[in-house]
Amino acid sequence: MKPLKEKAMPSFMREREAYRKITTALARRRKGATVADISAATALPLSQVRELLPRAADEFSGRLEVTESGEIRYSFPRGFVSRYRGFGAALRRFSAAFLSGLGTFSVLVFKVWIMLMLVGYFALFMAIAFASLFLSVAANSRSSDNRRGGGLYIGPGIFNLIWRLWFYSELTRSLDRHYEAGRRPARENKRPLHRAIFSFVFGEEDPNKGWAAAEKKAIIAYIQAHRGVISQPEVMALTGRDVSAAEETIMACCAEFGGSPEATAEGALVYRFDELLLRADTADRSFSGLSAPLQRLKKFSDNPKNMNVWFGIINTVNLFFGSYFLYNAFNTGIIATPEQFNAASRIYAVAYLLFGYIAANPLPLIGVGLGLVPLVFSLLFWLVPALRFRREKRENEHIKLRNLKRLGFRHIWERPLEVESGAIKSDAPECRPRNLPAAQDRVIKEMGAWSIPDVEINPQGVTLYSFKELEREKRSLEKYRSGISGEQSALGKTVFDSEA
Repeated sequence: MKPLKEKAMPSFMREREAYRKITTALARRRKGATVADISAATALPLSQVRELLPRAADEFSGRLEVTESGEIRYSFPRGFVSRYRGFGAALRRFSAAFLSGLGTFSVLVFKVWIMLMLVGYFALFMAIAFASLFLSVAANSRSSDNRRGGGLYIGPGIFNLIWRLWFYSELTRSLDRHYEAGRRPARENKRPLHRAIFSFVFGEEDPNKGWAAAEKKAIIAYIQAHRGVISQPEVMALTGRDVSAAEETIMACCAEFGGSPEATAEGALVYRFDELLLRADTADRSFSGLSAPLQRLKKFSDNPKNMNVWFGIINTVNLFFGSYFLYNAFNTGIIATPEQFNAASRIYAVAYLLFGYIAANPLPLIGVGLGLVPLVFSLLFWLVPALRFRREKRENEHIKLRNLKRLGFRHIWERPLEVESGAIKSDAPECRPRNLPAAQDRVIKEMGAWSIPDVEINPQGVTLYSFKELEREKRSLEKYRSGISGEQSALGKTVFDSEA
């Protein structure tokens, strides 16, 4: 079969073939290649190579360098491995999807188990406890003849007691609700019980859900408000990412939104997005320059404190009874005679009697159903929130540091010549890590990885950092932006209208 001629190929196939040629050429030149190098190796037009190189740099984690001549060189010091294609990338996607699905299923199962255990077992344990109390009162009021061995035959009386307790409690509760409804207005938006329980165990919805999209919108809005140009330090200030992560972010934006890296006349690296300027809505949607929305801290639960206390009390009761029944199942064991019934612990004896109506040998049901299962559940009911509390505490510290880095990078970019680490701070709790001085020093070091500062100590003994290279880069960027005509972002007059 003859190969399809290049001119007859659809545009998307031509682009795919061109991209394949570019990546092949880059794989042979990992130490560095310019647009001219790749164009010479592939015989592709310079404009097409310049357009597709940012996509390759994003996919293969490329590094950008500006030479003395002002040309941009692409290199791949971390290896030429695709982040989106190949067996490794597919395995990572499958593993992430599998773990996510497994986690969702496990949470669903645990939620059902919670409702059955926390509420159902608590009611069962209370019923058994009331029944044993009734039995003790009844046994004390009987004659000595009735007390000998009679305990094994009062099962129907116990069931009658449980029924009466439930019936009268529900009746009085209904009357109380009806009476209170006439005296005061009903509460609006009252949280259902199951949601409150799930909030205690699993917490609330992530307050930063959809953050990646919101952050990307902030970057786009900033680019549009600044003549389609952005620099890497500005990306660091908008996102709070370090040098390496900010480079990956901006290269991903170049691949998605048609950006291209360029060098200013002074050799500063900038990223230009001319296509993002071709918009009908010219409103400024940036957040007052380099400011960006802060990530919010995660809450342990939105429940009232006393409600969580009650959940803890109920679980403690289940934990106590589970331990009690498991202990007696091993130590007391089978109850076969009236003497064993009277000698056994009263609550255990009543439970043995009740389960005797279900199975010929109720010991396994008591040991497992009333002992082991509620004991394991109660431990998990404490363990899951405890582990979540520790995890959210670490995540909140990470959020605080990230927010402080946003503020710190912005502070350095706006006044790079005289930076005091102690001035990088905020009163907002979302921006105050536990070890603030260490976090402030980290901000200085991470910006110093992009532009090494000069360090001096003023007469007051305060350490000052001067980012002179960053200042020159900032001035070069301002000059570069001022040379971009506003007409490049104008759509112009309408030359065709489908309704005309």
